[in-house]
Amino acid sequence: MSLLNIGMSGLNAAQGSLSVLSNNIANANTAGYSRQQTTQSANASNQYGGVFIGSGTTLADVRRVYNEYLDTAYQNSTSLNSDAKAYLDQISAVDKTLSDKTTGMSAVLSSFFAAVQTASASPNDTSARQILLTNAQTLTNRFNTISSQLSQQKETINSQLTSMSDQVNQLTSSIASLNKQIAQVQGSSNTSPANLLDSRAEAVRSLNELIGVTTTEKNGVFSLSTGSGQSLVLGDQSSSISAVPSKSDTSQYTIQLNAPGGTALDLGNVISGGSIGGLLRYRSDALMPAINDLGRIAIVTADALNSQLGQGLDLNGEFGASMFTDINNAASVALRSQAAQGNLGDGALGVTIKDSSQLTNFDYKVSFNDGTNLNKVTVLRSDGKAMGTYDLSATPPPVIDGFTLAVQSGAVQAGDSFKVSPTANGAKEIGTVLSDPSKIAFAAPLQGEAGKTNQGTGTFTPPTLTVPLDIQGGADTAQLRTGIEHSMPVTMVFGKPAADGTQAYTLSNAQGDPIGSGTIIPGQANKISVSVPMRDAGGVLLSPAKSFSFDTTVGGSPANGDSTSFSFNASGKSDNRNAQALLNLQTKSTVGLAADGSGGTSLVGANSKLVSTVGAKAAAATTDTTATNALLTANKNARNSVSQVNLDEEAGDMIKFQQYYTASSQIIKAAQETFSTLINSL
Repeated sequence: MSLLNIGMSGLNAAQGSLSVLSNNIANANTAGYSRQQTTQSANASNQYGGVFIGSGTTLADVRRVYNEYLDTAYQNSTSLNSDAKAYLDQISAVDKTLSDKTTGMSAVLSSFFAAVQTASASPNDTSARQILLTNAQTLTNRFNTISSQLSQQKETINSQLTSMSDQVNQLTSSIASLNKQIAQVQGSSNTSPANLLDSRAEAVRSLNELIGVTTTEKNGVFSLSTGSGQSLVLGDQSSSISAVPSKSDTSQYTIQLNAPGGTALDLGNVISGGSIGGLLRYRSDALMPAINDLGRIAIVTADALNSQLGQGLDLNGEFGASMFTDINNAASVALRSQAAQGNLGDGALGVTIKDSSQLTNFDYKVSFNDGTNLNKVTVLRSDGKAMGTYDLSATPPPVIDGFTLAVQSGAVQAGDSFKVSPTANGAKEIGTVLSDPSKIAFAAPLQGEAGKTNQGTGTFTPPTLTVPLDIQGGADTAQLRTGIEHSMPVTMVFGKPAADGTQAYTLSNAQGDPIGSGTIIPGQANKISVSVPMRDAGGVLLSPAKSFSFDTTVGGSPANGDSTSFSFNASGKSDNRNAQALLNLQTKSTVGLAADGSGGTSLVGANSKLVSTVGAKAAAATTDTTATNALLTANKNARNSVSQVNLDEEAGDMIKFQQYYTASSQIIKAAQETFSTLINSL
């Protein structure tokens, strides 16, 4: 036994503890650092006579203070919070744009219909008409601006995914390298390299900020996977990811895993957590539905208003022209579909809107799976609903949620598929094409006038066309308009009431030739449809014969010989019946109708629903972010309570080890003095 050796062992142990403690203090602000503690063990005791006397101490280990359970909870909550924050950051901007009266659609829609109301009150006032055109331009500009902002956000997400993918690759490569270093150290010394373990844990935490990963540990080596089990790190090997255009829609980037062997896996639909997961979730859950919804409102606005304008007459007595861009122009029809990457054929699929009121805010996958009949397609909606199989060669073509499909050019092959987005570009493409205020069609095309010598109490409602005119009908519509203008007037003359309670009437054209007859029941509302043989601009009957019809409702009790004349309203400058029909579109259900015409909402209602939907998602995102941030804070505090450096505690330990060091020095000093006394006594 040596008193000097015992003192030296205590001195060395105290010095080692002070070094570890100093390292803790130096790394108090180092991200991911876990405090370290020393452990000592007593040296073997030596027997002297009948007793055992100790021989000092040794520094047994420097251990890392770490709780795997708490660290895993911290990692997971980091992933959840980063996901929620990324979602909230994106949707907050869209929510503000759509809900703000200076940037959203609500104010300009209200202003447009207010201008319609003002112009309707003075249909021959050119200045009121010009104000209406100015408001129409403002309306379409606002659609274009919001569409541009939403599209820019989509591009920004693509850019962020690219940047974040590079960061993920750097971290996974670093983790794989750390795995290798840790395995080498543990294999050679059978000890745990605390600093390397901390560096790896911090790298995994940083990775969870970007993408949610699942960590498994075996023999001290981490393996990381994401999505539904796709491996990012396996031992000392890592797989990279890339942000690449989606195969179904090149305007949207997806995340691709570049697995060993050159295999590429699309992770876009399976990634969750982290900023990448939040961006992908936001794009599919909020951004694309908002783009489609806004586009649907724009398409219905243009289609409904154009169609109604086509039913009336302008200040020149001519049928109305379109105020907005044709929703089925060649460019729009082509842009609504996108061929999937890898299609064998070169076919291009055209999408024509047949009934804008039935459009949805979903996308569709159209597949040509029948190799024996390439006219048959299978349609799957983005909400998972199987729409069925359709024959594109059928006449008329099948209408799917308000649109029809046709191969516009090239040829398709079995296995080809297309992504169809009927409304995605609607807000981008809408524009105001009418510039002459006199061409706004406020007057109805037909008018009725009771005979001046009528003696009875008969009444009639203003005549309306039985079948609305198709403003985009081309030559057929042009012929019909000519026929309406040159085939009138039509005179209805009533006879004597019959004994059975009915009353007959006859119909004749401008030449006095009979064109029809019928009966009414006096005192009741009698809806009458009048079929009129069509004539050309020269007054000649068409060959082959064609006709159009109009409706009116006769009430009261006409006297024998009473008449009503129905004519073309060529001089109806003060007529505002079609303007009133335009104004009614503000509250009429024109958006989201079912196939049977039920349900749906108005243009204003559809916009309010879009604003409230995005607002509700933004509010939910705020709540989610608050909750996950609280969870992250709690888990971080729990982890830090175990692993973080506590400077107050370290200061107390420093005093303790200083005293320990001093006391050990005194042992050495006592040994030296004892030795000196012994020598001096000789």
